[in-house]
Amino acid sequence: MSAPSPGVGSPGGPTALRMLLGAHLRKLREERGISRKDAGWEIRSSDSKISRMELGRVSFKERDVEDLLKHYGVVEPELTRLIQLARDANNPGWWHRFGEVLPNWFQSYLGLEATASLIRTYEIQFIPGLLQTKDYARAVVMLGHGFAGREEIEQRVNLRVSRQEVLFREKNPPRLWAVLDEAALRRPLGSIDVMRAQLERLIEIAELPNVQIQIIPFSAGGHAAAGGAFTMLRFQDVDLPDIVYLEQLTSALYLDKREDVDLYTASMEHLCVQAEEPRRTPELLSSILKDLTAD
Repeated sequence: MSAPSPGVGSPGGPTALRMLLGAHLRKLREERGISRKDAGWEIRSSDSKISRMELGRVSFKERDVEDLLKHYGVVEPELTRLIQLARDANNPGWWHRFGEVLPNWFQSYLGLEATASLIRTYEIQFIPGLLQTKDYARAVVMLGHGFAGREEIEQRVNLRVSRQEVLFREKNPPRLWAVLDEAALRRPLGSIDVMRAQLERLIEIAELPNVQIQIIPFSAGGHAAAGGAFTMLRFQDVDLPDIVYLEQLTSALYLDKREDVDLYTASMEHLCVQAEEPRRTPELLSSILKDLTAD
């Protein structure tokens, strides 16, 4: 069994690398018929610690990984490759410099977003963060942090804008498939100039080969995602499961159980059917932009 690795050309966010290494440790343990309790004893810890390691929910101590690998009978050169993977998984991501304004629960998402090969998102209230202009992002940040100082606000805005670099990287940029409710496009945020620039930005970015935008018009009535916005992440490496991300006011949910993912996948498919075809997106955005200018 070879060591898992992120997709070719992918930067491999630390969250995803922990999940990959954890999945590999679980396979090795199960193949050897070793219980979590016995594995925990080997690293002077508990079975619950082994469980968290195998789910990629904790950082890895290099000594623990090495002890487990040797206990599982792993030899060179695989041993060295997996230990290096543990080191890489502990390296901070690019977003580390935003630590003062970045909650822990969102750090995990950024690590997954940086590694995803497909990002599917549905939004009803805002333009998705990966598609926001800087001024629009500032208007969104001000809604929740209006009393913060200017420096903190700009940090939060720069974090949002920095995320967008993933769409433009040279090797294997993710495919972004965004479904937007018409309400998100017509809800005014900031000035008219801010909204005009945001709509123009969407028209421009919809031309990228790895970006697909669909719009659900008001005329579609009720639709499959009545529960609210959500994002689905898929990864090139088969050892990483699809993940559904649900952001809340002060936390987030990460769903990876097959039945949950299947439910949201079906919901997303229904949304795509109810939405206008992607080829009509520039026309619809231009129409909304024209209405905005007329107002």
